[in-house]
Amino acid sequence: MQPFGKFVSMIRIQPDSPTNADVRLLLDEHLADMFATSPADSVHALDHSALSAPEISFWTAREDGALLGCGALKRLTATQAEIKSMRTTATARGRGVAALLLARILADARERNLERLYLETGTEEFFAPAHRLYARHGFTVCPPFADYVLDPHSVFMTLALAPGSAPEPQHRPDQS
Repeated sequence: MQPFGKFVSMIRIQPDSPTNADVRLLLDEHLADMFATSPADSVHALDHSALSAPEISFWTAREDGALLGCGALKRLTATQAEIKSMRTTATARGRGVAALLLARILADARERNLERLYLETGTEEFFAPAHRLYARHGFTVCPPFADYVLDPHSVFMTLALAPGSAPEPQHRPDQS
């Protein structure tokens, strides 16, 4: 909350649709930045239609109706999920919006009794704020997960959610 005169403005994190016009614009901007900072075969960001899949939960941060950011959680297995499409608007950066979105995603993952979260992000300096955000929330670097492969343009991170969660696998979950 930020005081503004005698009024108080609140940021609300709520489930939303990635197909809403303002969200689509933010996701298009996100994809454009990903392709501008990483080689095409290293871009793993999802567009609005992919984010509408049933295994994905999607949230936005809004203040007085204005979009500030978004984030998603993609179910990988019964106990694991991946954070996707974390993005804030240029005007929202530095206000803690990404931390609020991440906190909501973590809370949802815990409510679902998920044991482990993963994410993939880039290695370029552009992604340094994301690295700091995730590290502050306990994420650590890990090997590739799910269908990802080692890539010099990707950083893979994980977070165990529940005490006694399985240790970080040293191979992809789909390998024997």
